[in-house]
Amino acid sequence: MAISRVRSLFSLSKRKSNFNSSLLQLSSLRRFSSSSVPSQSERVGFIGLGNMGSRMANNLIKAGYKVAVHDLNQTVMKFFSEKGILTKDSPFEIAEASDIIVSMLPSSTHVLDVYTGPNGLLCSGNMLRPWLFVDSSTIDPQTSRRLSAAVANCALKEKKDHWETPIMLDAPVSGGVLAAEAGTLTFMVGGLEEAYLAAKRLFLSMGKNTIYCGGAGNGSAAKICNNLALAVSMLGVSEGFALGQCLGISASTLTKIFNSSSARCWSSDAYSPVPGVMDGVPSSRNYEGGFASKLMAKDLNLATTSAQEVSVKCPLASQAKQIYMELCNQGHGMKDFSSVFRHYYSGKDEL
Repeated sequence: MAISRVRSLFSLSKRKSNFNSSLLQLSSLRRFSSSSVPSQSERVGFIGLGNMGSRMANNLIKAGYKVAVHDLNQTVMKFFSEKGILTKDSPFEIAEASDIIVSMLPSSTHVLDVYTGPNGLLCSGNMLRPWLFVDSSTIDPQTSRRLSAAVANCALKEKKDHWETPIMLDAPVSGGVLAAEAGTLTFMVGGLEEAYLAAKRLFLSMGKNTIYCGGAGNGSAAKICNNLALAVSMLGVSEGFALGQCLGISASTLTKIFNSSSARCWSSDAYSPVPGVMDGVPSSRNYEGGFASKLMAKDLNLATTSAQEVSVKCPLASQAKQIYMELCNQGHGMKDFSSVFRHYYSGKDEL
């Protein structure tokens, strides 16, 4: 993602006393009509215009939503401005101009900054203009739940249809940059189910699948579990290819075997880590333009930390985290996570 520095954070400690009451308020909300769906006439503020966010915002624009955008990267802001898209200088300004907020940011720290930092989405107090906040960042479930409670503790400046209080959904995505470009992402959504149903049209403007995961934070939990499995499968596929090459079997041959037998997975049939095997994937362009290894290391850290908090053994996640941290320490953090084939296993290109 393009937001690359962290502004000083407002402490959430002042909000902690409100969190328990907020959760009670959230649970006591009256049931809303699922027919209250957002229309393309609603104003959507999009924050975070990196590899994923810029493409998601572009798909909302194509769908006819009135979109305003914000990012710290002035180059990408200029790009959207030159396309005639409204740009704003801060998250607060985005909130004042929007009915719905969508954020796509690199980490929990960035999300906290955007929501609670100076000129953040919540900096004006407990009166908010947007009725719906959607965070598609991959962050820890605990942060998603705290922010959901903080949003629910606010009131709307203007009532929106049946909604009497602003709502937050955690809605991380799967599919990567290619799916963000094509509008075929899968959204894993946590939060109030009525809000999920109301936001479905919005999600389907950026993706093709939406899965309701339960209460606040469950979307974030689903995403870190998904990425844990993805990281381990990529390591397994890369390890198999590297060993095969050393034993005299070409990656193309192993690809046919994997994909017609029990080793088949997304890393083998849609996202090959071996340069020269598959077109249109990061390995075909020197591992550029995909899901950065540093982000995979970050997600694996979220997974292992969450596992420790609930006393679950995750030895494969722990080993995968160490491998991706090693890649980052060797200077490959910006390369796609499939570059583990080349930079950890010393795998060779397919000739």
